Amino acid sequence: GGGGQWSFGLLQSMNNPRLKVLEKSDHVVIKDKFPKAEHHYLVLPLERIQNIASLKPEHVPLVKRMVTTGWELADKHPTHRFRLGFHAIPSMSQVHLHVISQDFNSDRLKTKKHWNSFTTEYFINPEIILDKLISKGKYVPISKVEGDELLKRDLECHICQHKPKNIVDLKKHLLTH
Repeated sequence: GGGGQWSFGLLQSMNNPRLKVLEKSDHVVIKDKFPKAEHHYLVLPLERIQNIASLKPEHVPLVKRMVTTGWELADKHPTHRFRLGFHAIPSMSQVHLHVISQDFNSDRLKTKKHWNSFTTEYFINPEIILDKLISKGKYVPISKVEGDELLKRDLECHICQHKPKNIVDLKKHLLTH
């Protein structure tokens, strides 16, 4: 859920020297406080933008720069595969791009909801957002109901479609890749 605590926490984290990885003229990168993989970063604009639905066509260059920074970060870890994405229904009220390695090797990854938020259509490729901003002038997110459906999906390996019984089983399975 998006409580005031969370949003404030994210804005605070943007200025936390222990979490800050790098700062550009209009965006900043921080380490995710609760990483769901070996490498998990958040790219945030310095401008106050609440969520992906608040993005406007004039934000296209900013989002593109955020994506470029995300891939530059990923390139620093050549042994890992990465994906970049926005959560369909973000829990924190400052727009943030996830840059996450695909090992998902983290004790912070504890629930089906965590897993599905990064491995289903709940995790939106930034190119989709950019395309909508350019073609439609805005990005219209899925409904809360649709989002919840995605988060409740049965667990499935993001590499081979194996369907583990539970998160413990999934984590054991991930080590086989």
